[in-house]
Amino acid sequence: MNGANGTDGMNGDGGGPHGSLRVGLIGYGLAGSVFHAPLIATTDGLVLDTVVTGNPDRQRQAAAEHPGVRTVAGSEALFERAGELDLVVIASPNRTHVPLARTALEAGLPVVVDKPLAATAAEAEALADLAEERGLLLSAFQNRRWDNDFRTVQRLLADGALGGVLRFESRFERWRPRPKGGWRESGDPAEIGGLLYDLGSHVVDQALTLFGPAASVYAEVDVRRPGAEADDDTFIAVTHTSGVRSHLWVSATTAQLGPRFRVLGSAAGYVKYGLDPQEAALREGLRPGSVPAGWGTEPESLWGRLGAGESPQTGGGDPVPTLPGDYPAYYAAIETALRTGGEPPVTAREAAATLRVLEAARVSADEGRTVRIGEAR
Repeated sequence: MNGANGTDGMNGDGGGPHGSLRVGLIGYGLAGSVFHAPLIATTDGLVLDTVVTGNPDRQRQAAAEHPGVRTVAGSEALFERAGELDLVVIASPNRTHVPLARTALEAGLPVVVDKPLAATAAEAEALADLAEERGLLLSAFQNRRWDNDFRTVQRLLADGALGGVLRFESRFERWRPRPKGGWRESGDPAEIGGLLYDLGSHVVDQALTLFGPAASVYAEVDVRRPGAEADDDTFIAVTHTSGVRSHLWVSATTAQLGPRFRVLGSAAGYVKYGLDPQEAALREGLRPGSVPAGWGTEPESLWGRLGAGESPQTGGGDPVPTLPGDYPAYYAAIETALRTGGEPPVTAREAAATLRVLEAARVSADEGRTVRIGEAR
């Protein structure tokens, strides 16, 4: 796609083998090896062409997991071949997202960036402006819009099963009493680490997708574990312009996990425990199309319950079949957008809206007050 977002910008014969679009992937840590590479490799119309990692062990891992892929030690070698590629995916540490995305766009390449797109909404908007000036696709990888439970909540809302939603509760909780180290848990602001920007990017994006823009934000951002440097126990309260209130928790210090979702409406409520199974499947080396029971499905015992007046823990409500999770839909939509020039499944402007909420949450926690959106810029 050298220089365009659409069929007119196809390089040469329109891509790699059998017309597939050729993808360069920067980073082969958790995000690159577990999420992006497998999903790219199993998407019709895309081919994983090059992996950038300076770690020799990860180079060998990439070559073993994706026979025929090239590996290079640095992004410079990738960008020297910009004319041979159709998409660059950035799955390297957060601090590198903005400079690498800018370099890719200036080289005429469409870009997917793992969340968070940037450290600030202003940086995200600047990247969005650059992409629009160049006529290039720019998307943030917010894969949890395709979680099984989130898709089920979307269906319940579309069906009107809850009535008018009053409060949306979302928890992404873990029990990790000892820090693991690494850049994600670094206290250096330049690393853009901590749970607010890591898991917080997911829960805020989901809330905005469901209930629209935020009007105000209140947050509590804490560092709980001995030896921890970055936030590991965080609460965000969002008041949407629609009137819905979202209460969002992300934590590594939760000894008893709460429901993943509790959605309370004027007619009924929906409660769902447990995490979408796709990440666990990908970590185990499973791939879309290789699971006999169906990709992203879960047993009936994990279905959420819909009802009113009684706790689901004491039998209240009726079980609601959980829709299958569908991470493959993200890259399928990217492939379609590249060929047609349409909108990507997650836009850079949407990523900027999420970052505005995260920035407001930081100000709220630091100053102990509710922050109106726009005030924290």
